Amino acid sequence: MSKTEDFLTAEEERQVVEAIRTAEKNTSGEIRVHLEKTSKIDVYERALEVFHMLKMDNTKLQNGVLIYVAVEDKTFVIFGDEGINNVVEDDFWESTKNIMQGHFKRGHFKQGLVDGILKAGKQLEVHFPWEVDDKNEISDDISVG
Repeated sequence: MSKTEDFLTAEEERQVVEAIRTAEKNTSGEIRVHLEKTSKIDVYERALEVFHMLKMDNTKLQNGVLIYVAVEDKTFVIFGDEGINNVVEDDFWESTKNIMQGHFKRGHFKQGLVDGILKAGKQLEVHFPWEVDDKNEISDDISVG
């Protein structure tokens, strides 16, 4: 089994997906987690590639958020689309990353992801509240590459 598969147990994966569903419940925003073994290029550039690959740039209000984790590299990126980036505080993503990193350093990967997802969800809810005609545009499942 690879480190990517060992990063989260099946139960922890279920809890992360549930956090995504909770975070998206009151917003039109979309959150996705992507795990892969390593990034062969700059991690930010790879997160951007994955963002496009997962079609997260196709959301109606440009309010997709990707949490990209390169497991063996022990690095991650939170990538928000233009719509959400234009409305959050300048230090929002850095403060979210710091919360997650604190958990990751202690080996609490699931909790780091859950806290980051829920924090992003609160901002999405404020700036992109759920409306009657909203639909889930992006799968809530964790993608693995």
